[in-house]
Formats: sequence, structure tokens, C-alpha cells
Amino acid sequence: MPLQCQIFVFYISLRRLMPGFVMNIYYCDDYEGMSQMAFDSLLANLKAKPQQLICTATGYSPNRLYEKVVASHKNDPKIFKEIKIIKLDEWGGTNGHYNSTNDYYLEEKLLEPLQIPKRNYLAFDSSPTDAKKECYRMENEIQEHGPIDICILGLGKNGHLGFNEPSKNLIPDCHIANLSESSLKHPMANKMQTRPSYGLTLGMANILKSKKIILLVTGPSKKKAIKKLLNREITTYLPASFLWLHPNVECFLDKSSL
Repeated sequence: MPLQCQIFVFYISLRRLMPGFVMNIYYCDDYEGMSQMAFDSLLANLKAKPQQLICTATGYSPNRLYEKVVASHKNDPKIFKEIKIIKLDEWGGTNGHYNSTNDYYLEEKLLEPLQIPKRNYLAFDSSPTDAKKECYRMENEIQEHGPIDICILGLGKNGHLGFNEPSKNLIPDCHIANLSESSLKHPMANKMQTRPSYGLTLGMANILKSKKIILLVTGPSKKKAIKKLLNREITTYLPASFLWLHPNVECFLDKSSL
């Protein structure tokens, strides 16, 4: 049985044992309110357990959340002293234009402001000489330092998570991803000097093994994807739908996305 099928069966079995699984959905008036609620949840977890591995998405959806985290760090830096950051995904084939990478985004938004040392940052190389080996390396990093405690995600216009794109099959572990047209039209990709030719991403199993998942959804462009997600039909053509199989998901919806 393919690994992705094993994972699916495992989570279906888990739901039967614990039928109370439900995605916690919070309807927020606006982007600011969405970011504040997500921040409050994240901070409460960090205060309860400061030593955590946090997976971080990039882009507009988590941007304000990260700003709130940085502001909180200025007031009480000890809360963030022991965290580790793992990057969700990275653009590939951009000829090493660093300012176009997710590395650059995270360095600017989180790593430098929170003073995260290099040893506490797990990430795909933004310009690997061998992308396949880089995926193997990242999978080993997760095995050594994981599982992820809190996974922060945004929702792609086509329902993707990271670069886990809609497809007949989903890959469970770290892998090279074929980028959809939707991903290639992302504002980050549009600013690049060299268009990315592939993606590097954590797989669906890496995400679903997280102890807690925070999903942020904002903007009118997400209306179709969120409508499909709220139907609760689990399909590989909407990777985000697999979050219904997880026991601890908090989905914060900006009402502009409805």
C-alpha cells in the first residue's frame, strides 16, 4: 500500500476511535481580528511550553500574525528564547536570487527580530545543487527534531498547503513539487527576476503529524477554496481538506474570504 494511503487509513481509523474530531473554525470580522486571534492562541501555547518546533508559512496571510509575535518579543523575549523554526516550503530554480526566497521573508519577519540562532532554524536550501538530496536532508531533520508542535499555514487559492498542489496523488514527505499556475501567479513569484521552476515542500504527512495546526484564511481570492473546504469532502484535489482528519486544527477565517 502506498505511504500516502497508509497515512489516510491511519487518520480514518483515528477518527473512528475519537469521533469528536472537528476543525475549530473562528469567523473573524477582518484581517486584523483574524491575526489577533491566531496570535493569542500561539502565545498561549508558547507560555505553556516555550520549547517548541514551529512550522512557518510565508506570504500575506500570516504577515500580521508575525508582526504581533515580534511586538510581543520586544516586551517579553524569554517566551521565544527556546523555539525552533522550520520553513514550510521554498521556491526552486530562481538562480539564487536571495531576496526572492522564503528564506529572506522569514529572516526579515521572524528570524532576525526574534534573534533565532542558525542552529534553531531548519530549512530547505534556497539554491540547492541537488534538490532531491535536499529533500532527504530535510526529512532527516524532521525525524531528528520533530514532530512539529505548531504548524502555521495559509490556504492557497486552489486549496494547496505549502507546495502540496491539487493532484491525483499527494506525497507524504519532503519532496520536489511541480508548481501549479495558481502558485506561479503568487505575488512573491511575480516579483522574481527568474521565475521558479519547482518547489521544495514539507509533505502532507509532515503537516498532519503536527501536534497543532493554525490555518489562516483571508481575502476574496480564497472564496472558492474555503467554500470547498467547508463542505468537508476529503480529496487530493483539495489538499487542505485533509486537515479535517487532524485532531487539533484552528482555522481563523477573515470574513472577506467568505
